[in-house]
Amino acid sequence: MTENELTHVDETGQVHMVNVGEKPETERWAIAHGEVRMKAETFALIQQGAMKKGDVLGVAQIAGIMGAKKTSELIPLCHPLALTQVEVTCDLSPDLPGVLITATVRSVGKTGVEMEALTAVSLAALTIYDMAKAVEKTMIIQNIRLVEKHGGRSGDVINETA
Repeated sequence: MTENELTHVDETGQVHMVNVGEKPETERWAIAHGEVRMKAETFALIQQGAMKKGDVLGVAQIAGIMGAKKTSELIPLCHPLALTQVEVTCDLSPDLPGVLITATVRSVGKTGVEMEALTAVSLAALTIYDMAKAVEKTMIIQNIRLVEKHGGRSGDVINETA
């Protein structure tokens, strides 16, 4: 198979889950980032812990972790993975203003954890939106992207544009 071929489509054009059975288990990890941009007033309420639904950043962090663990249930052709670590941080950024989200996911297995890291960031961002939407419905979820991926036969990837 060449680098540009789709791995989830067989020679007849049928969609299938990739067979990773012959691949060796290696340590794999990925980092993803994303942002939720909002008005200064919404940012201040989150910063002060004054949102009626509670601790926005704490709940978003838990949602991100849960999202990583359930990725194979949400993305149709993802393999269920035994994750060894999921770390999600939600940092307030007055420059946006908004929240910067970072997810780091680790596993020892036969396939990578990029989708789990991206799902963690996405779920954390959606949770921030959900918890603050009563105050602002115009928040923008943006720049969700893979920043780094390590391990596996395709090697390391550093997203220089991230």
